[in-house]
Amino acid sequence: METPIRVVQYGIGAIGSALTKLLVAKKWAKIVGAVDVDKEKAGRDLGVVAGLGRKLDVLVSPSLENALPKTEADVVVHSTVSRLQLVWPQIREAVERGLDVVSSCEELAYPWKRQPELAHEIDEFAKSHGSSVLGTGVNPGFVMDTLVLALTAACQEIESIQVHRVVDASTRRLPLQKKIGAGRTVEEFQGKVAEGSMGHVGLEESMALMADSLGWKLDIVTTSIQPVVAEKRTISPFLTVDPGRVTGLRQIARGARAGREVLSLELEMYLGAAEPRDSVKIKGVPSLDVTFNGGVAGDAATVAIMVNVLPRVLAARPGLVTMRDIPLPFAVFENA
Repeated sequence: METPIRVVQYGIGAIGSALTKLLVAKKWAKIVGAVDVDKEKAGRDLGVVAGLGRKLDVLVSPSLENALPKTEADVVVHSTVSRLQLVWPQIREAVERGLDVVSSCEELAYPWKRQPELAHEIDEFAKSHGSSVLGTGVNPGFVMDTLVLALTAACQEIESIQVHRVVDASTRRLPLQKKIGAGRTVEEFQGKVAEGSMGHVGLEESMALMADSLGWKLDIVTTSIQPVVAEKRTISPFLTVDPGRVTGLRQIARGARAGREVLSLELEMYLGAAEPRDSVKIKGVPSLDVTFNGGVAGDAATVAIMVNVLPRVLAARPGLVTMRDIPLPFAVFENA
């Protein structure tokens, strides 16, 4: 790259801090701005807030407008929350300035099925400003959708696809452990599920992305979320969970067409999960059975994917794009 990609880091939480560290290590990227709505972070140096142990001479601003009064940028790397309705105003602010956006918002990975009107609004608004908007990460964005679609390239026919992800959540950040209900009672967990505020966000987006990409019209899609209950005291760096309390979840999405199940996505994410792994089983011609022993490390992979897609997103067509719409991403090193 002749000139570094100019990046604004939006959101300086656990993922945003890790993104900052990786971006700083890339010679082809330059952080020119930072945004976080947390009043305790605003006005402080990004390097200090992100835990780099040194200053970057980039102050964290409370809004994109404050971060870019004069500074020019190319792309916003966005990492705040999972719900698209909440992040769209933040993303819209970036698009209004003609900036491309790469976001970790799970619902942005493929919102065309569950939120078609909002997806259309984002797409049209981004096109009108010449910006590309992509939602990605490790899941959704890679393990349970993009990787699977790449594997199907070797198949002449496909009867069914099963994806199974097992994650030891004790290795993940505290916000994620809370998101899966670790430490709660079973009754609290079930109550949160009933109100729609408990569980992994993105499983249905992954299913919709794959089904639409394969040309499969699913007649029935079912989802379920069940707690995984501790049989013994379970300890993570952040939590201690006593027997009888929830350590995480088991979440499944199933899709059927013509009366037959063709897609199954199963996610087990709980503290102390044994034999973490990611497996994909494709029944077809030929059939494929692929397993990543140990699994794809969630937070580290999310950060890597978001950074490595930047050159692809800058070259993408304007509008709301998905991982299937950009060229194959790969690790981008210093000589890129």
